Amino acid sequence: MDTAALKAMQAPLKARYADDPAAALVTLKAEGELDGSGIACTVRTATALSEAGLHPATGGDGTQLCSGDMLLEALVACAGVTMRAVATAIGIEVAGTVHAEGDLDFRGTLGVAKDAPVGFRDIRLSFALQTSADEEQVATLMKLTERYCVVLQTIVSSPKTDVTVTTAA
Repeated sequence: MDTAALKAMQAPLKARYADDPAAALVTLKAEGELDGSGIACTVRTATALSEAGLHPATGGDGTQLCSGDMLLEALVACAGVTMRAVATAIGIEVAGTVHAEGDLDFRGTLGVAKDAPVGFRDIRLSFALQTSADEEQVATLMKLTERYCVVLQTIVSSPKTDVTVTTAA
């Protein structure tokens, strides 16, 4: 897709959202199935079922997806798609890879040490790019990618999160 095609595709959406801000509010959803067949949760994605389970550092055997890995994969996917969209919008050719890694102290999630955090301590997102863009263009690309990457901004801003439960016999 080129710059003109992307702008043409997004122009009616931008106009609609500017005229009707409520139309821009979309609730994304995910659902998992706790089927009782082990310590796992099956999640339906757009194209497949994914089964998440324990990471080997918490007793898993490594045959199931780790939700921590899935979080990093979501970050990589979002950052990559955002970068490609931004590059297209500003007319920069870019290829390469996106990499994310995060440090976890599993003492926290296993309840071994109360002072150990549960969750990622640090996350690093990096890009290895092949581009003919100059340094200023790459800086703009990075600034806009960081600004508009939904998953990155969600992690950085840590939104209010509500947790509820309903039970049935």
